[in-house]
Amino acid sequence: MIPELYLADLEAKPAALAALADALEAGDPFAGIPPGIRRVLLLGMGSSRYAARVAALRLRAAGVDAVAEYASAALSYPPSPDTLVVAISATGGSRETLDAVARHRGRSFVLALTNAPDSAVTEGADLVVPMVAGEERGGVSCRTFQHTLALLLALGGHLTVPGWGGRVPAGDEPGGFGRDVPELLRRTAEATADLLDRRDEWLEPAAALLDGPHGVYTIAPAEHLSSAEQSALMFREGPRRAADACETGDWAHVDVYLTKTLDYRAILFPGSRYDEQAMDWIGQRGSTVLAVGGDLPGAGASVRYRHDDDPDVALLTETLVAELVAARWWLAGTDARSSAPEEELSP
Repeated sequence: MIPELYLADLEAKPAALAALADALEAGDPFAGIPPGIRRVLLLGMGSSRYAARVAALRLRAAGVDAVAEYASAALSYPPSPDTLVVAISATGGSRETLDAVARHRGRSFVLALTNAPDSAVTEGADLVVPMVAGEERGGVSCRTFQHTLALLLALGGHLTVPGWGGRVPAGDEPGGFGRDVPELLRRTAEATADLLDRRDEWLEPAAALLDGPHGVYTIAPAEHLSSAEQSALMFREGPRRAADACETGDWAHVDVYLTKTLDYRAILFPGSRYDEQAMDWIGQRGSTVLAVGGDLPGAGASVRYRHDDDPDVALLTETLVAELVAARWWLAGTDARSSAPEEELSP
């Protein structure tokens, strides 16, 4: 992994999003999914699983029987002809995902979602959907994470159109999939470009606010939990800092205790009905919060960006704040172990 190239990968996000928007306008990549699908099983590890869990939640809200699981799980749904298995692997070579797909190949309908269309995960797949994220030369999944989320939203749109499989019409339930995804991607590109263009204004203060001796904590509502999980991963994977993610409501049951003894510093992505509860405890304990995409009473600072009042744009954009802070720390050498290729590093 190379920090300079990781930063370049982040800077290329708007162009990559535009390319994906064009590709989706050119044709529905999910048109090959047959009718009669009864269940959707999303499989992946790391960033792929983060995106899948949020997508599965939205699919269930729209009336689709969907679940996201660790590809490494020994127990899962049995293969069946009416099961759609979405195997997500940016590189196409995740061992756990390949093992999980092997149980379904030829027995369920297997869709491979990957940034490497000729990779192992595509072998024997019934349908291959490219992520169109371009090469991530920094060695860190950043654009592929964003594109995975976007394509899973497009998949949801395909599965929930009125009349398809008797599902709930898009938009009738919270988390419905009635959105024009190419248009959403162009708004996301504008939001992403806004954060990149104005980073001289917000990046240094945000990095200083989060720079404490006990790591970084990330908090988001269940509907955006992938943002907290991906952000924490970026702090671990690049600058090798301690970081962990928590759902906003659950925070009061599992992470609040840390504010008692640690110099607790967190990124909070607003939008939960339990934001006030978390901020009340944080205020009582004198902890530090950076709000991203909204203003919260008691936060040390907030980072706003274009279209951040659009929840779908926020879902696809907000991790960039943590990604850029991680890149800054990594480039500065703070807590970095090495810039050698990942295969040369021990876990």
